[in-house]
Amino acid sequence: MRKLFVSIMMSLDGFIEGPNQELDDFTDDEELFSYFHDVLDSIDLMIYGRKSYELMLSYWPKDKSSFADKMNNKPKLVFSRTLEKATWNNTTLVKDDVEGTIKKLKAQPGKDLVLFAGAEMVSTLRKLNLIDEYRIIVYPLVLGSGTPLFKDLKTTLQLEHVNTRVFTGGQVLLSYKPR
Repeated sequence: MRKLFVSIMMSLDGFIEGPNQELDDFTDDEELFSYFHDVLDSIDLMIYGRKSYELMLSYWPKDKSSFADKMNNKPKLVFSRTLEKATWNNTTLVKDDVEGTIKKLKAQPGKDLVLFAGAEMVSTLRKLNLIDEYRIIVYPLVLGSGTPLFKDLKTTLQLEHVNTRVFTGGQVLLSYKPR
């Protein structure tokens, strides 16, 4: 059975983007960039909600790097009730049944599934108990405001530590699985 993991960037004060959805302060070095390449090689499918999908769509198809080539060619799934069509290469649009769709995908053979971005999609998948691992890359910066990763958490989320990795640029990868 494949697992679904979240791979997301976060500031030290818990924000995944600035107050205007900016990501400019999350800068990567070669070591972190290599890690992201490895993540893409380890998965079969990238999952997005509409907002994150549209943000990625506005950037990656225009980029001509080898990483962008991987992003653009990797199969993607976007959950949205409002999108009419998905125009990013290799993207499937799903309008409903998040739980059934993810459970079916996890039961199939193959590599893991990743949710790369989006607090709302993380929230939806967390509430449905579909996330097998959280891989949070904490950047050495404090944004002060923005979008929190766990913005609508009403109860305690108990996690078990899986791994920690410190990058030379000061970023720290914290991996946890739900208890």
